[in-house]
Amino acid sequence: MADKNLKVSENVPGKWFVDENCIACDSCISVAPDFFAMNDDSTHAYVKKQPTTPEEIQLCEDAKSTCPTEAIGDDN
Repeated sequence: MADKNLKVSENVPGKWFVDENCIACDSCISVAPDFFAMNDDSTHAYVKKQPTTPEEIQLCEDAKSTCPTEAIGDDN
């Protein structure tokens, strides 16, 4: 489970985030490229845009479920 106290600094403000447990596997970016991106030195992903519609939220949920380190959180 992602830890909101370990959020990476590149996340845009909002409910969804990536924490420091990310291993830069690209899984979230493959599933939801409009919402996740890799940082400049390719060491971790981050949330570049918060989802707003039910369809967008589902994409982020799908990305979260594919994360091997559970580094994606949604502040629930």
